[in-house]
Amino acid sequence: MSEKISFLSSGDPVPFTDFARQMDANLVLTPFHRNYYRVLEAFAAGHVKRLVITVPPQHGKSLASSVLLPAYLLGLNPDLHIAIASYSASLAQKFNKRVQRLIDRADYAALFPETSIKGAGHASAYVRTSERVEIVGHNGELIAVGREGSLTGNRVDVFIIDDLYKDAMEANSPVVRENCWEWYTSVVRTRMHNDSSELIVFTRWHEEDLIGRILAREPFEKLDQWRQLESVGCSERLLLNYEAIKESPATEIDPRNIGEALWPERHSIALLTEKRALDTLRFECMYQGRPSSAEGLLYGDHFRTYAILPDDTVRWANYTDTADTGDDYLCSVCYRVDTEGAIYVTDVVYSRAGMEETEKEVAHMLSDSPLWEVLVESNNGGRGFARSVARLVPSVSVEWFHQNANKEARILSNASAVLRNVSMPVDWKQRWPDFAHHLTTYLRRFRANRWHDAPDVLTGIVERECTRVLAKKIRAVKFI
Repeated sequence: MSEKISFLSSGDPVPFTDFARQMDANLVLTPFHRNYYRVLEAFAAGHVKRLVITVPPQHGKSLASSVLLPAYLLGLNPDLHIAIASYSASLAQKFNKRVQRLIDRADYAALFPETSIKGAGHASAYVRTSERVEIVGHNGELIAVGREGSLTGNRVDVFIIDDLYKDAMEANSPVVRENCWEWYTSVVRTRMHNDSSELIVFTRWHEEDLIGRILAREPFEKLDQWRQLESVGCSERLLLNYEAIKESPATEIDPRNIGEALWPERHSIALLTEKRALDTLRFECMYQGRPSSAEGLLYGDHFRTYAILPDDTVRWANYTDTADTGDDYLCSVCYRVDTEGAIYVTDVVYSRAGMEETEKEVAHMLSDSPLWEVLVESNNGGRGFARSVARLVPSVSVEWFHQNANKEARILSNASAVLRNVSMPVDWKQRWPDFAHHLTTYLRRFRANRWHDAPDVLTGIVERECTRVLAKKIRAVKFI
């Protein structure tokens, strides 16, 4: 990117956020938007050249990246060659026309007097169409191109790629995904040079969409601290994922607390929870930025359910795994077993709260169930937890043990047994949404999962109960 133009009396460029508010008096700037615009400003300043940002639908992504940002860039440097790409030429051209309308404004001219486009008073030699507009008196231009469109002969200094898939049907098509990848490698990358900058801003649609394929092939660093944007000319790709519902630890870039919505005034937790319940996999992909194919799920949506508990209960029990780290979940599951060894989950505590709180929650759950025994993994403070629960609920038998077996091997090897033996209440997704969400979206690729707590507990229950059933059968055979 060429040297930028200063346009304030102090010699410093106006901040991107201030420019955006000047151009749109109705612009809503939540804490999320301010940080998002700050990251885009660092991109405009050249502090990062290769940036990927994933944002949920309807959160103001394109207004900032594909309308305000190109206008801002051309104001900073009217010699830039900028290309905007989207899934269709018509959408890219719509962005281009909106940028042109901003440049036509008097208040824009007051900020950027060197940047203007063809109008009534300009010579016809300059191009101004929905596909391409040239900056009068300079070499700069803005080009709009649809996916698979041509850019022959055009040098690109800044490439902005905004949503290359129209919908889930396109993203789920291997043909469309392959064509998109071929277009990116043979057209986009060939138009760029040593000083080119690339911004990819998407709503994720599929694990093998353009972002997925790039990140699988090129090194990248997750953007979570402002200092990562201070190194001018950073060549490594930075990735920033904005979750609709905050589930990852707070960072400087996204300091929300766990469970907070990204834009609660527009998309409340209640609304987002409803959307998640409708299609967990799609929500995880589009709203949380963590796509996965149904073929890659360990359990998927294949859990057995029940409406009425059977009468032939042999045992009531509980299995609890305390949180390994501050980011993990405590998972405590009450269940009952019938004469055939089938397991029916009856109640769950699934929480990231501190032990002083979860001890009370679990104790309350246990006191409401006719439990015979409680088993607590003693790893990482589990023994102290077990003692506290036993003190709070003296009517139940609480035991603890240390789990030495490999977690990955246990979960993966027992997955089919979990689906075969465990049944959930028909309304389990509504009663325990986080628990259900982490189970139904759990991936076969173990290290791709963030949380293992729910699968680990179901695995422990199945290991325990299947061992009992096997021992019972062995005894029966010996008796015969």
